[in-house]
Amino acid sequence: MIFLFAYGTLQLERVQLAQFGRRLRGRPDALPNHRLTTVETFPYVQRSPGMEVLGTVYQVTADELAQADAYEGVEYSRRMLALKSGIDAWVHLSNESTP
Repeated sequence: MIFLFAYGTLQLERVQLAQFGRRLRGRPDALPNHRLTTVETFPYVQRSPGMEVLGTVYQVTADELAQADAYEGVEYSRRMLALKSGIDAWVHLSNESTP
């Protein structure tokens, strides 16, 4: 199974329909030890011990994961991280927070 954690516009139905051709089914979760920052209108997640980012975890296909990568663009890098629920999910992080 492939899990994707979304904390921004990928949670919006209209974006999901445009990107994936369907509404994703997900459930609330959180990304521990990270914080959400907005630069202009773009949300970024960066490492920040003791904080957490609320969002939604979705089960997606490999093709949908690639479509999410294309949607997020070069400003983000995808990393596998453990969510608060214990699920390991792909998360798009700001390139500034990726070593």
